[in-house]
Amino acid sequence: MHFEVWAPEAERVRLRLAGRERAMARDPRRPGWWTADAGAAEGDRYGFVLDGGPVRPDPRSRRLPDGPEGLSAVADPGAYPWRHPWPGRPLTAAVLYELHVGTFTPEGTFAAAAARLPHLARLGVTHVELLPVCPFPGTHGWGYDGVAPWAVHEPYGGPEGLARFVDAAHGHGLGVVLDVVHNHLGPAGNHLPAFGPYFTDGHRTPWGAAINLDGPGSDEVRACLVGSALAFLADFRLDGLRLDAVHALADDRAEHFLAELSAAVDVLAERSGRPLFLIAESDRNDPRTTAPRSAGGHGLHAQWNDDFHHALHAALTGESQGYYADFARAPLAALAKTLTGAFFHDGGYSAFRGRRHGLPVPPGTPARRFLAYAQTHDQIGNRARGDRLAASCSPGLLACAAALVLLSPFTPMLFMGEEWAAATPWQYFTDHPDPELATAVREGRRREFAAHGWQAAEVPDPQSPATRARSCLDWSEPGRRPHAALLAWHRELIALRHAFPALSRGRLGDARVRYDEQARWLAVRNGPLLVAVNLSANHTARVPLRRTTGELLAAWAPDTHHTGDTLHLPPESAAVLR
Repeated sequence: MHFEVWAPEAERVRLRLAGRERAMARDPRRPGWWTADAGAAEGDRYGFVLDGGPVRPDPRSRRLPDGPEGLSAVADPGAYPWRHPWPGRPLTAAVLYELHVGTFTPEGTFAAAAARLPHLARLGVTHVELLPVCPFPGTHGWGYDGVAPWAVHEPYGGPEGLARFVDAAHGHGLGVVLDVVHNHLGPAGNHLPAFGPYFTDGHRTPWGAAINLDGPGSDEVRACLVGSALAFLADFRLDGLRLDAVHALADDRAEHFLAELSAAVDVLAERSGRPLFLIAESDRNDPRTTAPRSAGGHGLHAQWNDDFHHALHAALTGESQGYYADFARAPLAALAKTLTGAFFHDGGYSAFRGRRHGLPVPPGTPARRFLAYAQTHDQIGNRARGDRLAASCSPGLLACAAALVLLSPFTPMLFMGEEWAAATPWQYFTDHPDPELATAVREGRRREFAAHGWQAAEVPDPQSPATRARSCLDWSEPGRRPHAALLAWHRELIALRHAFPALSRGRLGDARVRYDEQARWLAVRNGPLLVAVNLSANHTARVPLRRTTGELLAAWAPDTHHTGDTLHLPPESAAVLR
């Protein structure tokens, strides 16, 4: 077997394999690389010793069976016997479902999650979007403090467990998207700095020194991240990747890292014959994120649209703190703007930021490049108590949110349990073995929310096992009131989206929105359908209709009806008309 490692600053490198050491030689063709050939079997533990220091796991390890602080294990990424041929499933006409393996079930494993895939197939979603699965310290966590970008968290089931999950999803006709984190590594178990300039002090991020994407040695750093992305797509037959917080990728090179990555993914898609895609999370409201590379953009295929979420959340809840302040002044107007132009902040002044923010998206841009959602792991878990919309909104308001998301011009996404209005929260939890780090995380979380008036006792302890346990879905809920009705509503709306493919083919500016801020109703015409919602708790809305409006296809409230040119919509309810 051939072993190699990039360690450009080392004077001597030795391979530790199955308890024995041997010297590695410099690769004359590639500066900074060291190589060695040795007999090895799958599962053999190995690591590298730099200049007589401690043995460390491979920075590009495919498997870490003993956790981030343990040695790497020899793994064959092509060994899994795939059962279901998979031609791929494109993002076009997709309905995504965000899923955290560790809390989707109490067991918190790929195998347990796979057993629940029939529920998602019946729901009608097309892709499961997994939160990060790269190794992190401890057993339970969100996954955003991963430290090994090529490996899979062993407590979830390791690389074989991920392959089995993806294979099972394909058997149900479901694609799989993986959330990957390229903007930082976790605070514990990170061995990359010992090997080379993976980080730079030339830029700073909320997590400290930035990943080195543009300094000396950055060619190899970029190649490492691009290589890990391609490996996940190819070896695990994934359909796409969600890229976490790309605004934190500090890169001053002429070709941005995102453009390099998207070009590589497009090449892999062509070679494999499968449609592959990248979805960005970005708070910059920059149209270049999804603009084609030929037009000077980064060429990503879609991006999350937090502006839509914030406008919808403000309209549903009336919350006005923090970033909701910009949307809460006239939430229906803000929602209408996002439904037609994607971004609310498109170059105007943001009071929350104290400056102008964003740029307008060019008219005619395919609307499906933007993801619409009422809830995400971030928007729930980053609240002090991790409370979902169901904790503050009636079933009727949740039905309104579902209608606007699932029949919007955008690519819709649900967060796990949202389809039945799960009563369980989704809180921030960690499992750091290092007691000092555990204390720092706990106290930092409490300080963060103390600034907003929360008492320490009100903020769940991230390190407590009870915090993770509270965040696990309760699978007895879907069969009970009011959860069963909301689950049926979500299935009905998703079926309508699939029945009318034109909903996913529109371009920005095609949708038409009317609303009454005081009466609290809004109606959006997307392709062949009209979606109307009444957010008022007390008054029936009288929504004017065009004479061409046809039959009532779905209604949350049974006494919804239309007479002539008026739709009579009961309080806190939604309706869909042809």
